[in-house]
Parts: sequence; structure tokens; C-alpha cells
Amino acid sequence: MAAHQSASESSQGLKHGLKSRHLTMISIAGVIGGALFVGSGSVIYATGPAAILAYAIGGLLVLLIMRMLGEMAVLNPDSGSFSTYADRAIGRWAGFSIGWLYWCFWTLLMGWEAYVAGKILHNWFPFIPIWGYMLLVIIGLVWVNLQDVKNYGEFEFWFALIKVIAIVLFLVVGSLAIMHLWPWGDPDMVGGVANLTAQGFMPNGFSSVVTALLGVMFAYMGAEIVTVAAAESKNPAKEIRKASNSIVWRIILFYVGSMFITVCLIPHNNPLLKDPTWGTYSVTLSMLGIPEARHIVNFVVLTSVCSCFNSALYTCSRMMYSLSNRGDAPKSFAFMNRNSSPWVGVLVSSVFSLVAVYLTATESMNVYDVLMLATGTVALYVYLAIAFSQLRMRKKLEAEGKKIDFKMWLFPWLTYAVIIMIIGSIITMLIEGTYFKEVTYTSILAIFIVILGICAQKFDWGKKETTSQILPEKQS
Repeated sequence: MAAHQSASESSQGLKHGLKSRHLTMISIAGVIGGALFVGSGSVIYATGPAAILAYAIGGLLVLLIMRMLGEMAVLNPDSGSFSTYADRAIGRWAGFSIGWLYWCFWTLLMGWEAYVAGKILHNWFPFIPIWGYMLLVIIGLVWVNLQDVKNYGEFEFWFALIKVIAIVLFLVVGSLAIMHLWPWGDPDMVGGVANLTAQGFMPNGFSSVVTALLGVMFAYMGAEIVTVAAAESKNPAKEIRKASNSIVWRIILFYVGSMFITVCLIPHNNPLLKDPTWGTYSVTLSMLGIPEARHIVNFVVLTSVCSCFNSALYTCSRMMYSLSNRGDAPKSFAFMNRNSSPWVGVLVSSVFSLVAVYLTATESMNVYDVLMLATGTVALYVYLAIAFSQLRMRKKLEAEGKKIDFKMWLFPWLTYAVIIMIIGSIITMLIEGTYFKEVTYTSILAIFIVILGICAQKFDWGKKETTSQILPEKQS
């Protein structure tokens, strides 16, 4: 079986059904998850106003990672994205390991996103249990992913548009309040720029900023989805370039901007910030006197978690499609339906969501929290694999004299700096202890998958031909 041949004769290949506007919104939606609206509050509470710095550092890291990934993806757009590049640059075990680790992250997260969606809907309409709403959300979004890929693109377009409008309105209202031009709210409760240093910009020291990076990177996870989706567009290289170049303003506007507004308006030690039933936006807007702020933000969070679930399922199915074609997953995972959707991959990827439904129905969802610990630092390991892949691939391409149009800046020094930064952050998290369990559990999962990947290489599962070449030959 050729290295990039379809996994079965019945496979029709992926369609080029995503339009430029779809990919624009997919790239925007990729960096806007529920963690921005809810999870960022705990980061602010633990870090203080220096949360701005944590999000800025994390954003810089993502910017550099996306540039590296963009360099490889422009040369060879592939639905397996960084997993495929790790396969070719480092070895089959690496592509296998990072692909399956990434799949585990998103499949587990999908169950949690479904739970959040079910909880919000149950709060609004309590006549159906949480697990019932979870099942409805799962079935609905599985159906979307079994259709033509343009359906996924349309759903993501509107989901992302709602999130963007909500963030822009938050920034406008927050800016007016900082300038004391907002007419509502309690002036004694809402601060201003003085809040940045009133209790110290970095009250818990720089180590709190480093450990906060885990929560920050969890929030940023998803920026790379556009390189997976671009493989199903008419001009992948152009779309990847555009997404990689525009990620700077998205990070500055959506995350750093939101954090700046929040820490200016609310004391970082407000206990509501660490309350998951409130969230950053809810606390801020409530302080500004906006009626029903929690319900408004919950609507945005609902669209956000549905968007995340939708993108996660799409990404998982495409990763399975790529792994299957490389002989690193069952051949059936690449089977296509009449809509050119890898339907087996879609259904298998939703399995943990159904586990979450069962655990919720039996009031055992706390078990799922333990599973989620194993995904805590996946983002850092994925980014580390991307950096090593780009380092090796670029050196090989330059040795072969191949032209590279879209390049990583200051190569190889910035690539080395990113690798050192990621490894240093992981070590700091272990020593500091706040995220010891997350680092440990994820590392155990990663080691287990790496061992499986080495076995796959040794025993040649799927009898895959070598993919040691940097760029694949064009298929007829």
C-alpha cells in the first residue's frame, strides 16, 4: 500500500468543500474556547494582573508554533497535519504517538464540552436531565460531521461569528467603563487602570505566571485545527499562510485584550473569578450592571462549547483518516460515506462523549475529572513535537536545496528557544507542584502511546511503506 494511498478501495478521498470564509472563521474559532469565558477567571485569581503577561507569553509561543507548523503545512497540506510531519521528520513512532495523543485529548474534551452544554441547557429548561441534553448535542453534531464538509464549515462560521461579536462587545463596554464613560454599575465595585498595581502586578511571583501557562495553553489549544481543515480547501497553502499571519491580532484582541479589561475592572482576588459557575465575562458584566449577564454569557459559552465539540470531532476524524492511511490505525477508520466523510472515524471519535453521558446519568461524572487530568499538558507535548519536526524537516530541506517560501523566523535559534521554553515550563510545573498531577498523568499517557508507536514501527502494523521522504510524490 502506497504511503498516501487511501485505506480502502471504497474510500473516495476528502473533498475540497471548505470556502475561504469558512477557514477564516475556523481559524478564529480555534483560539476562542469556553476557557476564555470561564476558565480564565481561575488564572487571574491565581496569578493576579500578571495574567496579562501569562496570556501574552502563551500567545507568543502559539504564534511561533503556528509559524513552524505553517512552514511545513504550506509545503505539504495534509489532514494529519503535525502528526504526518512528525512521521516524516522524526520517525513513524513519533507520528503515531503525537497523532494518537492528540486524538485522546480531543475525544476526552468532547465529553466535557457536552457536559457543559447539557448543564447550561438544563439550567434553562430543567424538564430534561443533563444527560438527555448531552445526548441531543452529541447526536446533532455527529450528524453534522457525517454530512458534506461544507456543513461543518457553515456551523463553525456561525458559531465563531457569535463568539467574535460577544468578545468585541465585551471589549467595547469594558473600555468605556475603564474610561469612566459607562453609565451603569456600582462605581465603588468597578476599578480602573489603578487595579493593575493596587495589590501588586505579580502578587504571587513569576513562578505563578509560568504555572499559569498550562491553563493558558489549554485555552489556546485549537489554533492548529486550521492546518487540518485547510487540506479540504481549494487553495490550502494560501489559507494556511493567511491563518498563520493573522493569529497575532486574534491573540492580542481576544485574549490579552480581554484579560486587560478584566484585571482593570475587577480585583484579581474576587472569589467569583474562581467559581466555575460564574466565569470571567459573567463577573465583569455583572459588576457593570448589565441585567441577566450570566444568562447572556452562558448563551455565548453554549455556542462556544458546541463549536469546540464540532471542531474536535472533525479534527479527530481527520486525524484518524490520516493515521489509517499511514497504517497506524485500523483501515476502517478511513472508510468514507457518500458525503466523503470518514464515518467510522467520526463514530469512534465520539465514544468518550457517550461515556460522559453514562457517567452523568449515573452521577459519576467525577470519574471523568480523573480522565481529564491525563490531557492536562497535551498542548505542550504537541507543540514540542511540532518544534522538533520543523527543526529536522527544515535542515533536511535546506540540505537538499529545496525552496521554502513560507519560513520560520530566525531559524534555527527561535526554534531552539521554543523547545527550551516548553521543556522549562514542564519542569517548573513539576517542581512548583500546582499542576503536578496534570504533568504526571499526561506523561504516563504519552509514554504508553510512545511505546505503542515504537511497537507499531517494529512490527510494521498495517505494512506501511516508509515515509522517510520529506515531501511525498504527487499521486496521480
